[in-house]
Amino acid sequence: MSAHAGTRSVPQSLEHPLPAGMRDLLPEEASIRRTLARQALECFALRGYAVVTPPVFEFAEVLERGLGVLDPTDVLRFVEPESGEVAALRPDMTPQIARIIATRLRDRPPPFRLGYEGTVLRRRSGRARKHRQIPQVGVELAGIAGPDGDLELLALAADALRATGLPRFALDIGDAGVVRALLGPLPAADQARISEALGRKDAAEVAAASAAAQSPYAEALAMLPDLHGDRDALVEGLSRLASTPAAPAARRLLAFFDAATSAGLGGYLSADLGEVRGFAYYTGPVFHAYAFGTGDAIGSGGRYDELLGRFGWDLPAAGFALDLDRLGEALQAAGVSGRVAVRVVVVGPPQSPRLAELRARGIAAVASPDRAAALAWARAWGFTHVADAADATDAGGWFDAVTGGAVASPLATGAGSTERPPREPQRERIGT
Repeated sequence: MSAHAGTRSVPQSLEHPLPAGMRDLLPEEASIRRTLARQALECFALRGYAVVTPPVFEFAEVLERGLGVLDPTDVLRFVEPESGEVAALRPDMTPQIARIIATRLRDRPPPFRLGYEGTVLRRRSGRARKHRQIPQVGVELAGIAGPDGDLELLALAADALRATGLPRFALDIGDAGVVRALLGPLPAADQARISEALGRKDAAEVAAASAAAQSPYAEALAMLPDLHGDRDALVEGLSRLASTPAAPAARRLLAFFDAATSAGLGGYLSADLGEVRGFAYYTGPVFHAYAFGTGDAIGSGGRYDELLGRFGWDLPAAGFALDLDRLGEALQAAGVSGRVAVRVVVVGPPQSPRLAELRARGIAAVASPDRAAALAWARAWGFTHVADAADATDAGGWFDAVTGGAVASPLATGAGSTERPPREPQRERIGT
């Protein structure tokens, strides 16, 4: 026993049991994540998105065919023992969905509306990335080209975020075609330097790098860091880019902004003509979702019409993913607690009929020999109530697990949940 009362010492061999960047989820945090995933997936299902479950690893050649915005060095590879082939833990779900559409679902008619939930794993690049396991829910829409598909996905992302209870968020939209058109004539090294500067909104560096590369569109590139904001910024940007190859993409982005506004999303929108993330992968509109309480995007997506062709079926496609960790942080910052399911510790023997009665009503119930033990256990494991097996009725015999005080039955009106905030998750243990 530890010198601290009520604690147990941890065997030295288990002090740091996890690989770098990996973590456990204890019951409270796991429950929060499962709730978020369920809320989003139910929202997807109502709009016709069917869930698929790809494997956690595949042959590396298949995954790398559709890596998109990821650096190949992000991928965790290993030799698959049975085949001797190089396999990889999935760093992204999208190429797996593309493979499924192009092979397993080839005999079904488009459009394909597919949803998913799972964890992707990436190599940590730098000190800023805390985890390399990223829990996601997302969708892919294949077979619908252009504005209709883009608007369907943006509206679905907004609906899914609202379904989790997030009160405020922003949708920042862009179009990969703008930067693609302006950087297209340049060598890859110059594209990389300029796009990195665009990502930092460093106008001076963009101008210097564009001039050094002798870009025919140096002046237009130098404008991009300032062309972001509301609709007026888009109108101004379209005017400035009118004589460049980026004009069609700029017009497409303005039309997308107007269509989203007409669909009731105007209050969430901002736009960025200089959005550069994934410009070599995305082929049209892109978006990122942001909320207070987290420094990273809580979701992102866009159009990638060239992806399915890499798997043998040339279909237009778009999709997005929500990061459940970042979404959970945003909800916590917003003070959103949601409803907590009633869970009961019954004071009595394990054979008590009261247990069966509660379970028949869909309520979690366990037995404990006495009230003091029941209250202690309920508090430790996040149960909401303690009930005396012999006396618990709609009129009495119920106790609040936190305070220990007598309370009215939570079942009096048939309720299966309570407004009590969920128990604060314990700080997670992360491999270093």
